[in-house]
Amino acid sequence: MAEGRARTVGTAVVVRTERLSPHMVRLVLGGDGLAGFGAGAHSDHYVKLLFEPEGVRYAEPWDLDVIRATQRREAWPRQRAYTVRAWDPARLELTLDFVVHGDEGLAGPWAARVQPGELVHFLGPGGGYCPDPRADWHLLAGDESALPAIAASMERMPRGARVHAFIEVEGPEDEQDIRTPDGITPVWLHRGDRPVGAALLEAVTTLHFPSADVHAFVHGEAGFVKELRRHLRLERGVSRDRLSISGYWRLGETDEGWRAMKRDWNATVEAEQDVPTPAAA
Repeated sequence: MAEGRARTVGTAVVVRTERLSPHMVRLVLGGDGLAGFGAGAHSDHYVKLLFEPEGVRYAEPWDLDVIRATQRREAWPRQRAYTVRAWDPARLELTLDFVVHGDEGLAGPWAARVQPGELVHFLGPGGGYCPDPRADWHLLAGDESALPAIAASMERMPRGARVHAFIEVEGPEDEQDIRTPDGITPVWLHRGDRPVGAALLEAVTTLHFPSADVHAFVHGEAGFVKELRRHLRLERGVSRDRLSISGYWRLGETDEGWRAMKRDWNATVEAEQDVPTPAAA
């Protein structure tokens, strides 16, 4: 959505929190402010959480038009996108999972310390992917940042679907109980001392593809995402319309810095990888 365009800020309240693993925290949000929340069509739905910069306070309810008209740019809300892990419209409960690495970052430390009863402001939902029941098989691959979306997608798989899912995490303590309706579980790849995405690159590039008709979802750190996109487009011949892929984050870049350059980076990558070779037999 374009900068400066009017957007309605949603408001929810933290209902409960749960530590899922050493590096992931779950928040369940609720409240009447979620009435009419529009998630459900996609398994990669996300919201953009809004955070006041340190020392800044906005009047309730938040109005982005007013904030941007009356505050200097440095005082505008900071945004962080998070996948909708689950949405219960009957109970008005929205579940979000957060990667936490100590005091690193903005949203992770906040999620680790937030308490029930606190207000949360957000934009959304957005999204665009859901497993295609017509596909011959499905490929899911990502690091911790993509784990919630991969989990939600596996749970939305049609019965009888063929699924190859790979999730890279730091170690076995970060694994979760995730499965499709048919009981298919992901392959957990433990990073250890290897660079982020190295295990995923090895797993996908050496995978025997059951057929050329694949619907793929690949997300995570931008470096390995770029390499896997090249592999899938140029070596495996996967068409763009059968591939949901993007860098959720990039090593060495702040979230604000990555969002500022992401559009141009994606355009460059697409131009480099625009012409696929025939699919491998």
